[in-house]
Amino acid sequence: MAVEPDSAGVRFPPPFLYLGALLLGMAAERFVTLRSFGIDWWLLVATGALLFVAGAAMMLAAAGLFRRLGTNVPPSQPTTLIATTGPYRWTRNPMYLGMALVYAGLAIGFDGPIAFALLPLVLIAIQTQVIAREERYLEAKFGDDYRRYKAEVRRWL
Repeated sequence: MAVEPDSAGVRFPPPFLYLGALLLGMAAERFVTLRSFGIDWWLLVATGALLFVAGAAMMLAAAGLFRRLGTNVPPSQPTTLIATTGPYRWTRNPMYLGMALVYAGLAIGFDGPIAFALLPLVLIAIQTQVIAREERYLEAKFGDDYRRYKAEVRRWL
């Protein structure tokens, strides 16, 4: 992924981190004895579907807002403004939160406790390798405007 000089400097697409960990966790299910949450399949599927839909809706709303506002979605490209409406009123990172909900929905829906257990590690990596870079970049680029927004809106929820 090409990284623009005026960007947060994120060198890999964050969705790949979520997807890679999910696939690794699901593959590990074949080799480890803990292979199930031990919950009825219909409850797993219903919970997983609910989380998946909520996460996908959040990601689509956030990406759609970026497109309408004329700023870039990938963190490897320049940000032209600070989004503060839509899902950005409640969380500074609705796309990453949405990806986490989709991940959790798939791990639960497919009865993957190992994949689910990897989610906190993914969130730590997203926090330290992606969000921290983005926050430094936005603060340097937008100064007090971003600091005010940061003080008013939580990072995750």
